[in-house]
Amino acid sequence: MTSLSARHPVFVTVGEARSEFEGGRGYLAAAAMGLPSRASVAAQQHDLNLWSQARRSPLDYGPIVESTRANYATLAGVTADRVAIGSQTSALVSVIATAVPAGAEVLCVDGDFSSIVFPFLQRPDVRVRHVALHELAEAITDNTWLVVFSHVQSATGVVADTVGITAAAARRGAFTLCDTTQSTGVHPVDAAQFSATVCHSYKWLASPRGAAFLTLNAEFQKHLVPVQAGWYAGSDVWASCYGPEMTLARDARAFDVSPAWPAWVGAQPALELFAGLDISAVWSHAAGLGDALCDALGIEQQHQAIVTWADADGADLAKLAAADIRASARSGRLRAAFHLWNDLDDVADVAKALR
Repeated sequence: MTSLSARHPVFVTVGEARSEFEGGRGYLAAAAMGLPSRASVAAQQHDLNLWSQARRSPLDYGPIVESTRANYATLAGVTADRVAIGSQTSALVSVIATAVPAGAEVLCVDGDFSSIVFPFLQRPDVRVRHVALHELAEAITDNTWLVVFSHVQSATGVVADTVGITAAAARRGAFTLCDTTQSTGVHPVDAAQFSATVCHSYKWLASPRGAAFLTLNAEFQKHLVPVQAGWYAGSDVWASCYGPEMTLARDARAFDVSPAWPAWVGAQPALELFAGLDISAVWSHAAGLGDALCDALGIEQQHQAIVTWADADGADLAKLAAADIRASARSGRLRAAFHLWNDLDDVADVAKALR
């Protein structure tokens, strides 16, 4: 996969981006669902108005999708021809699951998000093995066909050692699939180092649910069949509406799914905003707030945007809700997720609510 050396011009600071979000104070749930920017809300309202006035055409949405694809490519560090669009990560992963050779091994992380695991479990002729994240690189063997993991673990916020994992996979001749849903937009991502990545944009990319992405290494793409191909996967989209013949796109667009138009209208300004950010600065901001919260709570710093601690009975989550602070809970742990719209006032509010 081609990596981009020249990044999108950085034109927005973290502070400037924070002003784009209206309801960020007390919202620590980006790991569950992001917040729309003012521009995304305005774009969707405008689209709805045009539609209601019979002033929208399907042809209007092609440029919207393509500009969003290009901005996502910038964020992922690849060229736009390596990016396919979809609506849900599990559907995109299912395309890859169908390509695993019978008898091959798929190596997954114990406790990883179901959308990147369950599609492989539907293949009774494939061996799916689960190991702890910190054991993943060492667990890759010559029998491993595909290594599947999340860049940032949904339940714990732990960041995977992508360098170690991809190096080990390369030594063993294994492909890699990385889910960047919990990282793209808050943590730097280099999709070029993986055979494939999937990402849904409704969390850290602050987009409507229904806009997802798949990146494919050109070599790995040769092993896949676009089993969900429709008219949008054609080389010429508007010449691909009827059979019996179809000419698929040669690049990753062959795996495109017809876009859910309103979702992409909202995603366009969001992806434009994030493509103009220094994502390293976003991570420093978010993880810095996470460490500040750890200090305030007297727990070990986690150096993560998602700070978690044991809360099996949900008592701490209830205290935050009572203080009008929105967080989330997974696997018996409370998740406090910091993003662009948060600042040290949020840290102080959490500490006060829990005391």
